[in-house]
Amino acid sequence: MKKYYSLLLFCVAVLILTSCKEKKNTGIIITKKPVAAAHRQIMKTGDYAQSRKVEWLGTVYTVETKRVADLSLPVIADGDTKYYDNRITVRILRADGSEFFNRTFTKSDFSSYVGKTYANGALVGIVLDRAEGDNLLFAASVGSPDKMSDEYIPLLMKVSRQGRITISKDTQLDTGSDEASEVDLAEKEGM
Repeated sequence: MKKYYSLLLFCVAVLILTSCKEKKNTGIIITKKPVAAAHRQIMKTGDYAQSRKVEWLGTVYTVETKRVADLSLPVIADGDTKYYDNRITVRILRADGSEFFNRTFTKSDFSSYVGKTYANGALVGIVLDRAEGDNLLFAASVGSPDKMSDEYIPLLMKVSRQGRITISKDTQLDTGSDEASEVDLAEKEGM
């Protein structure tokens, strides 16, 4: 019996000594990383300016287009991302530098030509396409403000020699001509 008591006493002593020992601190603290609330900024499609010379009505005109995000217009939602809508200014200058035409466009100028699908889209761009007879033809588009998207309504805008504007839906498909149009050149420049 003494053997059992001494063995039991020895086990209790070892247990007491090991339980009183200070735990080793390795410095590793394991916690869950707090998830930061995503504060999404309102995006801009990118400011853009372009100047092109075009022969029209027997002389050379300079057509300037300038796109800027307009913080005063309603914000556009494209999926989870929000964008500022754009304001585009078109200036047409005569060969002597005098101004023939100057107008700033917003999406509301094209709203009657855009269906419900793109009513909440942005004014994506206006670029000079070509001179044809008494008109300068511009390609305009309203649609998704995402640069990676190709969702938009193509529009045709004509400026007459009197400065009158005519807007219509562009129903003519691209024909795949070997010559690059002004629209193709503008797309290469990042428009």
